[in-house]
Amino acid sequence: MTGRRILVTRAQHQAGRLSDGLRLLGAEPVEVPLLEIRPPDSLEPLDKAIGRIASFDWLILTSANTVRALAARCSALGVDISALERLKVAAIGSATEDAARKVGFRITLVPISYVAESLVATLGKSVWRKRVLLARAKVARDLIPEALSRVASEMCVVDAYQTVLPEGSRNLLVEAVAGGLDAATFTSSSSVRNLAEVAAEAGIAFPLNYVKAISIGQITSATLREFGWEPVGEASPSDIPGLIQTVERVLAV
Repeated sequence: MTGRRILVTRAQHQAGRLSDGLRLLGAEPVEVPLLEIRPPDSLEPLDKAIGRIASFDWLILTSANTVRALAARCSALGVDISALERLKVAAIGSATEDAARKVGFRITLVPISYVAESLVATLGKSVWRKRVLLARAKVARDLIPEALSRVASEMCVVDAYQTVLPEGSRNLLVEAVAGGLDAATFTSSSSVRNLAEVAAEAGIAFPLNYVKAISIGQITSATLREFGWEPVGEASPSDIPGLIQTVERVLAV
């Protein structure tokens, strides 16, 4: 692992944990942020949902970014998260769970597998004729609302944030590729799509030649395959520690 250069595509404020883990393995993380978190185009739908959040039976949180965005708006609107004792909360993934607990949410459910399909299966009849609020990124799969809307009495979906390409990502990618890369890590489908877009802008062949793609989970792996890039490793569990372990396993060969 010593000296291996690993592409890290996480948002700048989130890259530290992955990069630090790779350094502990002796690798050299090469950070090219491909996601920047911004508020949605309009905060009105989110604020309206927060204004009546106590009326919902379930709140579904899909990422730590969702938690931070939701908590910020609750604070701005004077809503005390810790006072929402009746609200049941489902969190996808350990990072989402940790972030939610830190801001005061009481977590009711975390699916075994950190994907939407597992959440839907785990919730089962728990949301039958219940009022459900789903806070998520602006661009997200519709599996959860489509499945739960069939059984819930109300399915309210609001954008908590959106992701955009950061300025300077093209130059950073050019420098990273010029220096050579042994592997590239991906923590979301958006990071795959954004890398493809930035590579096209920079005139870099995509998939990146001779670079091993390592994915955080099955949905991200599926997106890599859509672009013709077969991942050599997929994290299990689908979280940052799992991804770091997968990098170590793949590159030890």
